[in-house]
Amino acid sequence: MTALPSGPLLAFYGDDFTGSTAAMEVMAFAGLSSVMFLDVPTPQRLARFADRRCIGIAGIARSRGPEWMDAELPRIYAALAGLGAPLVHYKVCSTFDSAPHIGSIGRAIDIGAGVFPAHWIPLVIGAPALARYQAFGNLFAGISGVAYRLDRHPVMANHPVTPMDEADVTRHLASQTQRRIGLIDMAALKRGDGEVRRAALAGDDAPVVAIDVLDDETLARAGELIWRNRAEGPFVAGSQGVEYALVAHWRAAGLIPEAPPAMALPAVRQIAAVSGSCSPVTARQIAHAEQSGFTGIRIDVNRATDPASWDQEIGRVAALALDALGVGTSPLAYTARGPEDAAVAGLAEACRSAGANPSQVNDRIGAGLGSLLGRILDAGRLRRAVIAGGDTSGHATLGLGIDALSAAGMLAPGAPLCRAHAEAPGRDGLELALKGGQIGADDYFSAARHGGALAPG
Repeated sequence: MTALPSGPLLAFYGDDFTGSTAAMEVMAFAGLSSVMFLDVPTPQRLARFADRRCIGIAGIARSRGPEWMDAELPRIYAALAGLGAPLVHYKVCSTFDSAPHIGSIGRAIDIGAGVFPAHWIPLVIGAPALARYQAFGNLFAGISGVAYRLDRHPVMANHPVTPMDEADVTRHLASQTQRRIGLIDMAALKRGDGEVRRAALAGDDAPVVAIDVLDDETLARAGELIWRNRAEGPFVAGSQGVEYALVAHWRAAGLIPEAPPAMALPAVRQIAAVSGSCSPVTARQIAHAEQSGFTGIRIDVNRATDPASWDQEIGRVAALALDALGVGTSPLAYTARGPEDAAVAGLAEACRSAGANPSQVNDRIGAGLGSLLGRILDAGRLRRAVIAGGDTSGHATLGLGIDALSAAGMLAPGAPLCRAHAEAPGRDGLELALKGGQIGADDYFSAARHGGALAPG
């Protein structure tokens, strides 16, 4: 083949909003026009983006149980199938956040297998650009320049919802599905035996086949396996490593040119930011921002156990944020500063004391962050904002009344600056970054204000 086929090349569903923008980013910054909808788009909305090569739908499956997936994912997959792309990707977090009872990747794959007949289901998680590596089935993730096996990772091994106690992704996934699971390891890829191994594993039972990605070579070979065998495996699971792998293969095969210059946007004087993350990475970013012209405002999340009290808290923080704008700084409202913040344990205790459902409280927090950000944007007439935290970003973004996002500028791998598309004039054209908790350099919030990356990260 000397050229890529016309029309959409890839459709995806992201199991959280921050991860969804990460998948879109890879394709867009490779020169392949992309758009991400915040729900299954209507034909009218789709028509506005008929020329896009990558079309995604952002979702919240990562924070939902199997029953929710059974009810919601079939219609979403059907919508993606209707787009006519040769590959459909169920996009998961690059740290494989999941458990049988919440965010089950296995259940999502099983549902997808019922919609997309296949002889194999590729699984790619490694993404060297994000310091995510898979070797002999074991997943490693970097933090502060050090790569840890995931079951020994200082954050993921102690995750409050989905702690990673098994780094072998095939064993971890096996707790979520009865489907056969195989592996194409890095040694087979480097020997050039990837296709032989894939053919031996494929079958009418549509097994999941995890593919090691450790470096640029294995990344491109993973992409080649997926693309060349797309007719037998139209449904793919994994992180944005899937998009990185496809792009690497397409470049190596001469199907797309080398990366175009990184997109950037002009600096603005002030932005607004909200954070629902308890990651230590985000904690460092908050501290850096406070030293760089941002006003940090703590949100008392204990009040989220009661709807009326929570509304009052959002009003209080909004008033402080507007005060910050009035004196020339950028407001950054946050729920916690790292996993050791007393607010993390405090919220759990507040839920127990109030007899409140933690999942419902987390949803309320996310919606509150969206409401808060909307108030700040409207009152301050701001055109750029950041939402940090994968689990809260979905509700927060939906609360802004946005229909779709497209990549607009590079900030950090996995967390671009996006342009919003909406019917509401006050939201159409809004520049918005959705940042996962562990993504970005310490200066991320400052970079968002300046319109582009300031430091490697």
